[in-house]
Amino acid sequence: MTQPLSKDNITKLLKRVRIRSQKSQKAESDIILLAVSKTRPADDVRAAYDCGLTQFGENYLQEAVDKITDLADLPITWHFIGPIQSNKTRPIAEHFQWVQSIERPKIARRLNEQRPDSLPPLQVCLQVNISSEQSKSGVSLNELDELAALVDELPRLQLRGLMAIPAATDSESEQRATFAALRKAFEQLKLKHPQIDTLSMGMSGDMESAIAEGSTMVRIGTAIFGPRQG
Repeated sequence: MTQPLSKDNITKLLKRVRIRSQKSQKAESDIILLAVSKTRPADDVRAAYDCGLTQFGENYLQEAVDKITDLADLPITWHFIGPIQSNKTRPIAEHFQWVQSIERPKIARRLNEQRPDSLPPLQVCLQVNISSEQSKSGVSLNELDELAALVDELPRLQLRGLMAIPAATDSESEQRATFAALRKAFEQLKLKHPQIDTLSMGMSGDMESAIAEGSTMVRIGTAIFGPRQG
């Protein structure tokens, strides 16, 4: 069971983004708010859209495709942010505008091959395993340049930047150190790929640290939709 969306949650979240942006001498508009709507019903996504949110992230493919179909009347930008199995690339290539979780050459090639010619290039981020956790998806920093070079050559993909899910910690100094490492990798990558502009890092519990260290997109679920129930 899930609780209905509270508009007050979005108001409070936007205030958090505004305060942290001001402290970091950034414009609030510089931070894209990606609403992570996995496990939430289409009605909640519609309600969030009515509150001004236009970009939504999904982890589970079939659930996401059902919602995309149900909400086809809304001009939503859909991001796939979950792990990608090779046998699931076609529907991802066909239904989403963004993919933030590319970590292997095989997945990049399949998405490129299966992206319909009638659609614009798929906007993609490379997922980096910034905390070097064995249980986490993502390319290592040592392999990042090679994967970025491959993606940049694929005509149906548009390399936009990096995404990471750091190891969970309540320590602000640890959060910022990890986000700073990802920002450094992003800045180095930008020297070879000057078109990249997206640093997707920060979630409900650490978004202030992420914005302070240069995030351009925060992926927020709980702070928008509330905790899952049951």
